[in-house]
Amino acid sequence: MTAFHLATLAAWLLVLLSAGLARGRVYAIFAGVLLGIYSLLSLAVAPMIASSLPYLRVAPFGLPAPLLWMHAAVYLHFVLLVRPRMRPLLHRALVSVPAAFFLAGTILAMPWALIAAFGFHPWGIAVPFALAFVGLVQSLSTRETELDLALDDTYAPGSSARPRPHRSGEHRVERPLHVVQITDPHLGPFMSVDRLAAICQRAVDKSPDLIVLTGDFLTMESQHDVRHLEAALAPLKRAEGRVFACLGNHDHEAPAIVREALAWNGVRLLVDEAVEVETPAGAVQILGLDFHFRDKQRRIAEACARWPRREDALRLVLLHDPLQFRHLPEGEGDLVLSGHTHGGQVGLLSLGASWTFMRLFGGGALPDHGLWARGRDRLYVHRGTGHYGFPLRLGVPSEESLLRVHRAPA
Repeated sequence: MTAFHLATLAAWLLVLLSAGLARGRVYAIFAGVLLGIYSLLSLAVAPMIASSLPYLRVAPFGLPAPLLWMHAAVYLHFVLLVRPRMRPLLHRALVSVPAAFFLAGTILAMPWALIAAFGFHPWGIAVPFALAFVGLVQSLSTRETELDLALDDTYAPGSSARPRPHRSGEHRVERPLHVVQITDPHLGPFMSVDRLAAICQRAVDKSPDLIVLTGDFLTMESQHDVRHLEAALAPLKRAEGRVFACLGNHDHEAPAIVREALAWNGVRLLVDEAVEVETPAGAVQILGLDFHFRDKQRRIAEACARWPRREDALRLVLLHDPLQFRHLPEGEGDLVLSGHTHGGQVGLLSLGASWTFMRLFGGGALPDHGLWARGRDRLYVHRGTGHYGFPLRLGVPSEESLLRVHRAPA
């Protein structure tokens, strides 16, 4: 067993021990399994990288210094998550971002590691890390777009309850409803307070009729101090009365933080309740649904019954998880706005294709991004502003869009 093997084992045990003692069993299991897989892959991948970078070797490991630093950053990042906090720019640049890049690249290098495990010497080990670099750039940037959504398409009575990908209709009105949606910012290593504040400022500068926030504001790092989210959302104060929000699954991990930050900035939080707003495009009824972990269909139906739709108004439904769209009673929303999936997070959208990793599941009927239909009902799945879970976005750029919603004539 080499010095690199021993150091990797010691680092994994350090994370496991510190997580178990200071954070609890759930985090210890999560970190132990994820870093266990990463550690095994890194033991196979590191020698291949070293053979292509025959310089800056560090004794006694015999590996390049940049590789060792990024490898160490992965374990340091998870050790510090035992006491998660928003970190300064220098820490993110030296630890969080390199850790995410190297962790993602190593996971993407799994095929190379498996080939090496059978005694072969695969070429092209730079490929997964080149992809990880592309993902790093995409994870640190957003793309501004403008989209027209026309809700006039015909539908087939008795169509399947499963949503299907859909293209916007041709009908246009002279004055559509202008909506900016912000979803899944996940304030943390890749979404700093300043970056989210700039996104909110650009949303306000577009002077939309409505700004809607569809949940998942936080990560582990930002759940302990309300001042971070308050400052990040501060530009929305200028649009008070036009900004509405619903909760996502991660918001239930720190609900008091989210509620206080939204209230401080004049954002109306809708938890299974509706509100009516007059806009230059006409009356709009907004129904904000909570993220329900259990009894989803019953609770969504109860909220719809408690807040019946107003027929002379456009009805928007804020629903964080697009998978819960199937539980929405038919005809309850002209347009449902969701997030949660981060657009699929890993896919081929950057190459002009619609495929994402999520298309591998559910027979392609799991809404991941864009416009979907179920009978007359329309669902728009925003690609998200930030990301969480897999370390990086890859091939699925984040979204910062202005939606022009054209309602079909009565």
